[in-house]
Amino acid sequence: MNLIKNAKILTMTTDEIIDGIIVFDDKIRYIGNDSSGFKIDTEYDLNGLYVMPGLIDAHCHLGMVEDSLGFEGDDTNDDSEPVTPQLRAIDAINPFDRCFADAIKSGITTVVTGPGSANPISGQFAAIKTYGSCVDDMIVKAPCAMKMSLGENPKSVYHSRNQMPLTRMGTAALIRETLYKAKEYMTALDDYEKNPDDNDKPEYDIKYESLLPVLKKQIPVKFHAHRADDICTAIRIAKEFDIEYTIEHCTEGELIADTLKKENVGVMLGPTMTDRSKPELKNMSFSTYKKLSDMGVNVAIITDHPETTIDYLPLCASLAVKNGMDNMKALHALTSNAARNCKISDKVGTLEVGKDADFAVFDKLPCYFDSNCMMTFINGKKVK
Repeated sequence: MNLIKNAKILTMTTDEIIDGIIVFDDKIRYIGNDSSGFKIDTEYDLNGLYVMPGLIDAHCHLGMVEDSLGFEGDDTNDDSEPVTPQLRAIDAINPFDRCFADAIKSGITTVVTGPGSANPISGQFAAIKTYGSCVDDMIVKAPCAMKMSLGENPKSVYHSRNQMPLTRMGTAALIRETLYKAKEYMTALDDYEKNPDDNDKPEYDIKYESLLPVLKKQIPVKFHAHRADDICTAIRIAKEFDIEYTIEHCTEGELIADTLKKENVGVMLGPTMTDRSKPELKNMSFSTYKKLSDMGVNVAIITDHPETTIDYLPLCASLAVKNGMDNMKALHALTSNAARNCKISDKVGTLEVGKDADFAVFDKLPCYFDSNCMMTFINGKKVK
């Protein structure tokens, strides 16, 4: 067993624990003020430093598009056709990309990474730890979400080819058509399994098969949507097919904050520390973080790495706080909210007995500019 002592512990579930203790191996075994009864092998005396759950980037492309490379290391978008739900992030992630080390240095222990937004349906995201040499050993949950995209990106990709989708209508129609056919495929499979004598088994279809976890509410859809009308389209489609979902980026979320609150939808905000590189980003502002979090929307802060590099995740939180976001809400947006939105809160996002021993140790809270990450633990191993 290992021991962290003399720490200011932010569990993200209760009040701060002063002079706190954490006993752990690969899992958290005890949190409190008394370690008696445990045989301790290694001690880490934090001398009053902050320890909190490892930070989570709930939407990025870490390992999918590699640092200092061009086409050779870019596996983010397979835009050979507009509907590719069968693509799996785990088949493209390179754990040896140097940006994994950058994440660890910043206290980021889990990332949710996957394909980009070129296609209306682009494939499966995976939640993985940031330390390891083989992605199969780093998985928290895979697949953990299905990526679907609305707005300018799919239009821009397929417009030059004169191929659907050329419009927002076309993008939504392709998503609807595919979900409807996947639903028919699921029904045919269910009928066959219930009564194989009277029903034919449908021919295997990898695209529809990949969408079954979405239709069964086992994983959410990540809807890439910047503009307010695109966000509303995502909500409309999700209701039509009764699927779980989150809104990714949500640049104009401030304009429809009441709708997001009413629908109780999880939101991944970012990247905001970038230029307004296309028309749908014209209303991008850090004021959105305060507005939505104050209204009670479950906000996570994301980098969309490499749009904003992964090591700037705490800096994004600092800028949100500078622009009025409550500092504790910002910390939740880096930890518990991110885990909840991504349906991985059973393992990460808070410090609780039985959860993964992922910790980030800071000299000051990471929502402040002058904060420094001093140590990072993943699955109980000190990796920084």
